[in-house]
Amino acid sequence: MQAVPTELPDVLVVTPRVFEDARGFFYESWNRRALAAAGVDAEFVQDNHSRSVRGVLRGLHYQVQHAQGKLVRVVAGEVFDVAVDLRRSSPTFGRHVTRVLSAGNRDELWVPPGFAHGFVVLSETADFLYKTTDYWYPEHERTLLWNDPALGIAWPVDAPILAPKDVAGVPLARADVFP
Repeated sequence: MQAVPTELPDVLVVTPRVFEDARGFFYESWNRRALAAAGVDAEFVQDNHSRSVRGVLRGLHYQVQHAQGKLVRVVAGEVFDVAVDLRRSSPTFGRHVTRVLSAGNRDELWVPPGFAHGFVVLSETADFLYKTTDYWYPEHERTLLWNDPALGIAWPVDAPILAPKDVAGVPLARADVFP
């Protein structure tokens, strides 16, 4: 397992070692020791699995109280994944990083606490898995406006399919953020 910093150094691309032959493949999707060696000493408390169809955009979600770190991956299909730094004291506050995650590339993304996270599905369907470092508290969930011009995210869709809470997201200028 290899973990490499992205343009936002706290967000890591995690690439597992894959053992593949004519029978199929095997890889270790999470190893606490390996991630700790890369600087991620996280205790995960919840696993989530979502399935979405092409064009569904989920996010940009975060919890100011009970902030969640997330280790995310795609096991079927392909998504355009986004993490936005919402830590006001960070030199990268308001900046984002994007990655295409797919069943084919098997990359994972570590999104630390203090970041908003979201994705849009590029394939017919996508199964998206993520481990979190804290539980989901709906009363503490916040949504950053996915198409806020201040963020400058080049989403690969013009008219995504959105949940009501994602339509009602707030721009960065009015968002609850981290210290």
